[in-house]
Amino acid sequence: MPIRNSAKAIIINEGKILLTKNQDEDGYFYLCPGGGQEQGEALKTTVSRECMEEIGEQVTIGDLCFVRDYIGKNHEHSFDFDVHRVEFYFLCSLENKLNFERKPTNPDHHQIGIEWVHFNQINQYRVYPKQLIRHIKKHFNGEKTQVYVGDIN
Repeated sequence: MPIRNSAKAIIINEGKILLTKNQDEDGYFYLCPGGGQEQGEALKTTVSRECMEEIGEQVTIGDLCFVRDYIGKNHEHSFDFDVHRVEFYFLCSLENKLNFERKPTNPDHHQIGIEWVHFNQINQYRVYPKQLIRHIKKHFNGEKTQVYVGDIN
């Protein structure tokens, strides 16, 4: 199976991060909005398209912040065991105030909504990749972080 690229948005406002809310047989889990890059599509275009599809909002795309490998067989709760994906995380901001009345245009099949999650409470949520949150917190605290974070869970 070929390696696939994915582009994701890190959207933070007032100490909260915007995540997609998803559900599986174990309950709720949360992800940064984003998804698979299409043939001939630039990564920033992927982030823009995926944010419209998953959160129903336009975003301003900033710098590339993190790169992560996702090798499905190495992760708990993996429903895509045979997948190898390289994920590119961009710092983004909403172009307009989030309108919860506006619906995503093409949410993922596990997605049931979107939610602002406060960083002080994020450890109470099942967020993937878990270890990326530590890197995001460091980045926003002005601490040095690595860009390539590896095959983290």
